[in-house]
Amino acid sequence: MYTQTGSCSPAGASATLDRMSGSIPTHGAADAQTAAPIVEIVSAGNEVLIGDVLDTNTNWLCTEVTGRGGLVRRTVMLRDDIEAIAAELRGALARRPALVFTVGGLGPTSDDRTLEGVALGLGVELALHPGAERLVAARYAEFHARGFVPFAEMTESRRKMARLPAGAEPVVNPIGGAPAVLCERDGTSIVSLPGVPGELMAIVSQSLDDLFGRIFGSAHYEEHCLEVALQDESAIAAILQRAEADFPAVYVKSRAKVLGSTRVIRVTLSARGADEAAVSALLAPAAEQLLAQVAAAGYGIRPAIDGG
Repeated sequence: MYTQTGSCSPAGASATLDRMSGSIPTHGAADAQTAAPIVEIVSAGNEVLIGDVLDTNTNWLCTEVTGRGGLVRRTVMLRDDIEAIAAELRGALARRPALVFTVGGLGPTSDDRTLEGVALGLGVELALHPGAERLVAARYAEFHARGFVPFAEMTESRRKMARLPAGAEPVVNPIGGAPAVLCERDGTSIVSLPGVPGELMAIVSQSLDDLFGRIFGSAHYEEHCLEVALQDESAIAAILQRAEADFPAVYVKSRAKVLGSTRVIRVTLSARGADEAAVSALLAPAAEQLLAQVAAAGYGIRPAIDGG
């Protein structure tokens, strides 16, 4: 998981850079240039596509994956449609990412159909998983004891949440009723997460350490941010292109950002490596060149004042 650390400044640079650090992969399908494990996200939910619910889950997962050193190659939003989910999963498996997240559709109601789609995409049947059934039963007994639900007994609707694709394993949901689900296929891990944001975050933060350790490893990822006092992104496009060409192992990205009534250009530099020293050796010269060239062009530079 990434953490915000103290500010730093490359030698000779007049601006301070915010830093974000995390980990990079030691296992799994990876991007050829950056060695980042490739991740795809499939978000299912009619409520998202009709505009009733904002999909904050995908944004949060993208941040988590990036901070852990992964590369989100693709995200897609689908209706609660078994065939569509299955087709998207088959397409993802053909691209052979290290990890696929599915989001939403694990609950007890008839419109929660994601696991049916996952099973169809994998070419297997759904079956009641005894371990998952125990997890669901224990969770509802706890909920009843705390006065959250009217009865503790297992029903077919609750038992539905324990029907998993054949060969899958349940993953503990620390706060909700439906366990997450882990499937493996030809080197790709498929993690199905509930759509309730708090449950999704709790599972990712507390229940997937072993999987993430295997996929992302324990090496180093770092991102530096700065802001250019400029409204015209095209004015520094050539400088950014030169940095990309001169430092191919460093990812350079710019975007316009409005701070109050002021528009600035946010520039980020990120890299991955075996350890902090290796990453610093990549980022420091790239940042120094970029800062010097932007300043020489006559534009003001300042530290990024927030993490967004």
